[in-house]
Amino acid sequence: MEIGIDSFAAMFSGNSSKAISDADAMAQLLDRIEHAEQTGLDVFGIGEHHRKGFLDSAPTVILAAAAARTKRIRLTSAVTVLSAADPVRVFQNFATLDLISKGRAEMVVGRGSSIEAFPLFGYDLRDYDELFAEKLNLLLTIRKDEFVTWSGKFRHELKNLPVYPRPLQNPLPIWLGVGGTPESFIRAGELGLPLMVAIIGGETYRFRPLVDLYREAGNKAGYQPEQLKVGMHSLGYVAESTEQALEEFYPGYAEAMTKVGRERGWPPMTRARFKAQIGAEGALLVGSVEEVAEKILRHSDALGGVSRVTFQMDTAEFPQEKLLESIKLIGTGIKPLILH
Repeated sequence: MEIGIDSFAAMFSGNSSKAISDADAMAQLLDRIEHAEQTGLDVFGIGEHHRKGFLDSAPTVILAAAAARTKRIRLTSAVTVLSAADPVRVFQNFATLDLISKGRAEMVVGRGSSIEAFPLFGYDLRDYDELFAEKLNLLLTIRKDEFVTWSGKFRHELKNLPVYPRPLQNPLPIWLGVGGTPESFIRAGELGLPLMVAIIGGETYRFRPLVDLYREAGNKAGYQPEQLKVGMHSLGYVAESTEQALEEFYPGYAEAMTKVGRERGWPPMTRARFKAQIGAEGALLVGSVEEVAEKILRHSDALGGVSRVTFQMDTAEFPQEKLLESIKLIGTGIKPLILH
């Protein structure tokens, strides 16, 4: 199992008690990626948002800067909002990143849970799924063929046109990022793409029927079980003790989730709801090294085995020293326990 970190490049400039400049926030993010490699972690992912509060609107630029400062850790998106992007440019950007990093680039593509990219880039939200399906088809065609012949509804056709550069890895790894839509799980299986499941709330075992749909679709499409990898992206934070982790994580988490809830119609976050999320079957990976390691293994069993787990800690707006310490505990504490 690979263990890693995902970040949405939180800007930390909206909260006066923790405010730093955007330039300093970016510098700290690159330091965290370098630190993650030094502590033995396998992968670091950068999300994509186009709104106040995040600095990750150009994730491949951040990842390329990280590639110049690292040698081993894999560098991925988390996720690329493919519905609102040009697949040719997406492939070119990640192929370039792959060359810079000497074969360490990956991408996780998805429709995106935030919708601000659609009007920003001139797309109609009513075409949400149809856009993604068409663009994923083009992206996979470009990955497969240097000279591309393709036609679709939303983009001008390509007639035997080459797409450069080509990546060092062949094929360039592309994961499909999903939430809770059965059709998305089936699509990933039918295409034989590794699956990254965003589990940010609820009880993890409830995703098992969806993961089973993915594996069944993949088997029917002729893919081998080892090709049908499942990853899990969860909110998390690790401290020396569970009590410390909970007390440090809750205030920022509650504030962030309540704010998101106002946008999406969720109820405010409360201590009671938080406790349910940190229970044995809850999605949050918050606690001590031993407790979180045990929870990851339980979640893996519940989902029929996972190949990758990534922690997302930006939600709680921790200061840099807390983030660095948590990353260290994940790399030097949790990863050895998981591998053992």
